[in-house]
Amino acid sequence: MATATGKAGNGTKTTPDLEADIKQLKADIEALAKQLAMTSEHGYGTARRAAAQGAEQLRSQGEAAVEALRANASDIEERLMASVREKPVTSLAIAAGVGFLVALLARR
Repeated sequence: MATATGKAGNGTKTTPDLEADIKQLKADIEALAKQLAMTSEHGYGTARRAAAQGAEQLRSQGEAAVEALRANASDIEERLMASVREKPVTSLAIAAGVGFLVALLARR
């Protein structure tokens, strides 16, 4: 059935043909593995850069929020000081009332 050229008469491949196909398949698999490795390294680098950028954005947003809170706290403190200076007796009465309520709650 097999001929001298390495082809079978009925269209099937002979051992040398199969060996050549297996070698080609191995080479293709190696090339694909190398390409996948390069792609995964590229994907890892891209993900790492994106994570670093996201972390930097969050850090800057956090710093901005802290700065805004500091400004608001400073503003509230200034208004409270001005109110105490304008009405010291009222402020003292409010402080005493709050202290009394805290004492009642603490007893329970």
